[in-house]
Amino acid sequence: MGAGITARKGTTAMRSPVSWALLGLVIERPSYGYELMQRFERTYGDVLELSSPSQIYVALDTLGQKGLIEELPAAGHIGVVRQPKPHYRATAAGLHDYQEWLIAQMRGERRRSRLFARQLAGLGPQAALATLDRYEQACLLEARETPAGAEEPAPDAGLAARLVGEEERLAVGARLAWIEYARREFLALAGGRAPGR
Repeated sequence: MGAGITARKGTTAMRSPVSWALLGLVIERPSYGYELMQRFERTYGDVLELSSPSQIYVALDTLGQKGLIEELPAAGHIGVVRQPKPHYRATAAGLHDYQEWLIAQMRGERRRSRLFARQLAGLGPQAALATLDRYEQACLLEARETPAGAEEPAPDAGLAARLVGEEERLAVGARLAWIEYARREFLALAGGRAPGR
């Protein structure tokens, strides 16, 4: 897991992004397995891939064993012949651990950004400038390919779509500004001037 998230007594840290995403869906609304699979595909299909539909049930078992979700008591229906579908809801521990995991993900993003900057600084000026050019092109391509990247999401779009769109818009702007800063620094080095001037 990440810093701040400790495994519960007798369990190991949960590393599967699918399990964490599934926990988020259960926190949003208690559901049963098949419904969770459909919601998972709608919500995360463009960023997380299921190896098979059974991965949802494996993740539900894992979440239950770790005490992060629990099965809701079955509501008795008179005249129902088939077995009721178990519905799952998040526990207080599940909500807490999910919040901690989300924060750890952002810290992980920052670590990756720092690592990239340090590794880029280890290149010579010409190689770094070439890398920056390629990175800039990748950022611009990503912005064009992201439907919400170029324009503001429609007012009737869901909260998640609006949050994603704004995060992408701000992130691309920040990356492009950083690329320009880094380019000036490496050009100064290539020209024999001290960076930062």
